Amino acid sequence: MTHPALTISRILHAGYVFACGGTRIAFDPIFENPFSRNCHAFPAVRFDVDNIRAQRFDAVFISHFHDDHCSLDSLDLLDRATPLYIYCQFGVLLDWVRQLGFTSVTPLALNEPVGVGPFQVIPREAMDADVDSMFQVRAAGLNVLNVVDSWIDDGTLAQLVEEGPWDMVLWPFQTMREIEVLAPSRFTAAPPALPEEWIPQLRALAPRYVVPSSCQFKQEPWSWYNRAFFPISYARFTEEVTKALPAATVVRLDPSVSVTLDAVSLRPAPPLDWVIPVGAQDVDYVYEGNAAAPHTSEIARHFGALTAQQQARVFDYCRSELPAKYGAVEASSDYFDQPRTWLLTLYDHAGAATHFRYRLEPGGPATLDDGAGPPGWTTAIPAAKLWAALEEGESLTSVYLRVNDPISDSMGGTGFDAATESELAEADVVDDPLIRCLFSDTFGAYQAAQLRRLLACPAA
Repeated sequence: MTHPALTISRILHAGYVFACGGTRIAFDPIFENPFSRNCHAFPAVRFDVDNIRAQRFDAVFISHFHDDHCSLDSLDLLDRATPLYIYCQFGVLLDWVRQLGFTSVTPLALNEPVGVGPFQVIPREAMDADVDSMFQVRAAGLNVLNVVDSWIDDGTLAQLVEEGPWDMVLWPFQTMREIEVLAPSRFTAAPPALPEEWIPQLRALAPRYVVPSSCQFKQEPWSWYNRAFFPISYARFTEEVTKALPAATVVRLDPSVSVTLDAVSLRPAPPLDWVIPVGAQDVDYVYEGNAAAPHTSEIARHFGALTAQQQARVFDYCRSELPAKYGAVEASSDYFDQPRTWLLTLYDHAGAATHFRYRLEPGGPATLDDGAGPPGWTTAIPAAKLWAALEEGESLTSVYLRVNDPISDSMGGTGFDAATESELAEADVVDDPLIRCLFSDTFGAYQAAQLRRLLACPAA
């Protein structure tokens, strides 16, 4: 007896192709390696760009605006008649996509189904509904939940349980230590265990198959983040989920791999021929806590020298734009409710330091300070990465910014005094003045930079 079937193929990270009855739809397609500047496919792949340009999808769904899910460089490879459905609270992103020439760009609304051939795709509410969404996909009598990389609150979980039974759940199996790596000396090395809410949520959903989804990348080969950023291995996820859900099967889908799902089985299907595996694919993550983080001066040596114009842009920002902007970006903790001295250190391609000292007044602009007193906050960053954040929209997770390193060269290896240390213990790392000035009030800087480049140099 032949059962109606659905074919699911992994592209990369949270990217998938679903096929049923001659209709193909894609989710969060990324056709770049690396993507988001320093996310290198893990396991490694390359993309057949000419083949991708020849693909025709009946629709593309994008779960949220983060550049590892919505990249204009990847969308630029698609036929402009492709219907795009995007969940985003910022209409400007849809306008940018239209400027690329796409003729059908539709905002998604939570719980409102979209029909595409045999598919019904329903955006579901994530914990941070201002940013994320999840996708419920129905086709061929099957029910698949694509959690993307969001978290699920109790209300949505109850709704999803009512929407069951679930044939497959694509579950974001990695947690990411984006904040801990900014201040590695100030965080303990979390154990490599699944968050405590995951297993009860998966038990409540009770799927037949669980796919460890999202992630599938590492940073640059030399990066210490590769041992500190991702705590959970494929092996650990499989072990814990299999033990907790003995009726479910954990299925790893590497880039290009396809499976055909029906009511009674899951079987291999021909891989995507435009996603080409490179080297070993049966690789896994290794976690070593804070992994002896190298000094920022050493990290900076991995990046090329700035041109004179680029260096001038960075220095002008530090001398003029940043001090003026500081008073307009608020901190979430009260550490900066009193005057502080802030030391910002930039390291060039040779590891040489340039220091900027500021006096920070509550509610006011920052002022350059030539004093010699000890700082109450320190920030270090490679100069090349500050330029990339300013001009290319590079995100906080890839600029190798370091906050309040107590043994930094800029402090002479002495660290903070006891009183300052006591106060810093209550401060939030993301209250860092540079983080606030660069990232707190910006949207889509990465895609905006992509759009400028793509419109300036349109494809032949």
